[in-house]
Amino acid sequence: MTVSRPNLSRLSGLAIAAPMALALASCGGEAEGGDGVITSDPIADIAAPEGTTWAGTTTISDQSGYVLGNPDAPIKLVEYASHTCGACANFSTTAKPELKPYIESGVVSFEHRQLIRNSFDLVIATMVQCGAKESMQPLSDQAWTSFNEVMAGIQANPEGMNATGDLPPNERFVKIAELGGLTDFFAARGLSADQAKACLADTDKIQKIADASDKQAKELGVTATPTFFLNDTKLDVNSWDKLEPLLQRAGARDE
Repeated sequence: MTVSRPNLSRLSGLAIAAPMALALASCGGEAEGGDGVITSDPIADIAAPEGTTWAGTTTISDQSGYVLGNPDAPIKLVEYASHTCGACANFSTTAKPELKPYIESGVVSFEHRQLIRNSFDLVIATMVQCGAKESMQPLSDQAWTSFNEVMAGIQANPEGMNATGDLPPNERFVKIAELGGLTDFFAARGLSADQAKACLADTDKIQKIADASDKQAKELGVTATPTFFLNDTKLDVNSWDKLEPLLQRAGARDE
């Protein structure tokens, strides 16, 4: 699927069919790319600074991604993900618990970058980035854990969603979140309705998220979600059973 520029004038309410249709439209098949992973001997664990853990350490990269773990880890795993992608939800719920020990070792870092496919991706991406940087990945994972609930909510009122296209941008995304139940969903998980409304009315912030997605997708050839990069090498795998051996070959320990 070709990624087109997700500007604010175009990203309004979308005509929605069945929940599965939207999920499939937002995902893709296996990401295109070669293996190219450099083989390394096992790398010894790297201790976190005293009083901290790598799994509790979050930094923001130059690409506006949210990095969990050692920012100087020798093995850097990057995921481009969409919040309306079922395959991304599956990776979040099944693979991330398996990934955590690698992150805790300090040898592997995990960076989440947004790939915006539609208005709902943009709204959720804005909301999960609205609070402290440490809350971004946990909020994203909670949305993916409740994927069916979230998808049902945003598709419950297609006429109302389509009507949001007539609103100015500083009102449009606030309304999408309200109609889709996203304001209440995230309020129950620590992001207040007032916080969410302020972030969703900030058109400069929203445009920045959309532009970063568009620019990186074009530069790196990201056309499917999830798409993974390992130390800047684009992978052609999107499941944990194929990804873990590549981490180990790059030097990550499996203990």
